[in-house]
Amino acid sequence: MKVFEKRKIPRRDVDVTVMGLGCAQMGNLYRVTPYAESKGAFDTAWQHGIRYFDTAPFYGYTRSERRLGTMVTEHERGDYTLSTKVGRVMVPDDTVGPEEDAYIAPLPFRPVYDYSHDGILRSFEASQQRLGILKPDILYIHDIGPFTHGDKHQHYWDQLTSGGGFKALARLRDEGSTGAVGLGVNEWEVVRSAMEVFDIDVAMLAGRYTLLEQSSLDFLNTCATRGVAIVVAGAFNSGILAGNRKFNYEDAPTDILAKVDALHDVCEELGVSLQAAALQFPLAHAAAVTVVSGARNAQQLSANIEWFEQDIPPEFWRELQRRELIAEGAPVPGGRV
Repeated sequence: MKVFEKRKIPRRDVDVTVMGLGCAQMGNLYRVTPYAESKGAFDTAWQHGIRYFDTAPFYGYTRSERRLGTMVTEHERGDYTLSTKVGRVMVPDDTVGPEEDAYIAPLPFRPVYDYSHDGILRSFEASQQRLGILKPDILYIHDIGPFTHGDKHQHYWDQLTSGGGFKALARLRDEGSTGAVGLGVNEWEVVRSAMEVFDIDVAMLAGRYTLLEQSSLDFLNTCATRGVAIVVAGAFNSGILAGNRKFNYEDAPTDILAKVDALHDVCEELGVSLQAAALQFPLAHAAAVTVVSGARNAQQLSANIEWFEQDIPPEFWRELQRRELIAEGAPVPGGRV
């Protein structure tokens, strides 16, 4: 599979390349990323045929949207697919510090959660101006769910439902201001809840369907049946499948470390890169349309592209199945569900 191949969101006239560029690093995630590095990642993606780009107001406190907008608007609008997110309104605030929410030197705009009807529309209009794009192709509700909000989840969920947030999302889709709508979250359960009350088209799911973790397999099967596309983010599970020891943004527990070691053993025996397997595995599922790579610079993205396009022998996947390192029934590359 090549990164420039495309898959369509089943319910809408929107397609994405099977690898996308995630742009959180353009917002100085974890460390300062000079503009030239960000531009290098973008240019490398473009040169290799990647045409799906994802950002959010939250990334760098608006820095990522501003940077990406400058880059993509150098190209014809019909030549790429772009997604951004709503759910946080960015409010001018001169108390923003030198590091906030893992972003270094964020811009002076404080994120305020607002999933209400007016909050969604306000966030969307501000993103239009920062990006320089009137009609983002995909619009995600960002970070709704207990994982983010804890005991305040019901309050924010009510904003989406009885407070009109979903109605605003439907309005933007129906009037053609965006091509597809959904959720961008870290937990599949809240996507399932959303599907019970609203007609979503797509969900960006971070870290919940990966080579390491397939707890959401039955849910993805439901998505495939109902035509809800899955955008796979966090394919390296916070980096533990790419060489560090972090899982869900924290030090990995012993059981996770043991499973990663077992996966690594199979890779060593069969001459397969663990990173290649991690990037390729999720796309075997029929619901998955793309995997988003969060590369910071040209070098990182080039490595990810090489892993994505690396040939992996069928016996590798059979060996993972034999050792019960992937869930029973999980599809593997070479044969989608």
